[in-house]
Amino acid sequence: MEIFDGPEALKAAIGQEIGVGAWVTVDQAMIDRFAEATDDHQWIHVDPARAARESPYGATVAHGYLTLSLVPRFIAGVRRLEGLRLSLNYGLDRVRFPAPVVVNARLRGRVRVASALDVPPRGLRTTYGVTVEIEGGEKPACLAEAVVLHHW
Repeated sequence: MEIFDGPEALKAAIGQEIGVGAWVTVDQAMIDRFAEATDDHQWIHVDPARAARESPYGATVAHGYLTLSLVPRFIAGVRRLEGLRLSLNYGLDRVRFPAPVVVNARLRGRVRVASALDVPPRGLRTTYGVTVEIEGGEKPACLAEAVVLHHW
């Protein structure tokens, strides 16, 4: 885990990969909980029998937004910000889903600091470039730039 002792240390990491997170298994229970939370019960996500018969993937697939919702977890898993008072999600840029996440796939996040802009008095608007990798996959599940406002 990369440890940053303040905004200057985080700014010094601009352009650098700061870590690769632990694998997370996306099982059917996780997909079903996400479907409940978002009221998105499309059969390709929640009906394993039908997905086995009719889906081009032969199984259910995770919602793209479920994959995206893991991005903050992946970021938090690779860095610690010493002395931080709070962080707020500021937004997302350039989100893409190049490959589907088939049930029971394992995902991890590869994280880099893309940019960091001072927000007075002791804030930093940081953009993290995150590549969500699928174990054994040729393409990533998600590419996203997550913008977070950190306050020291």
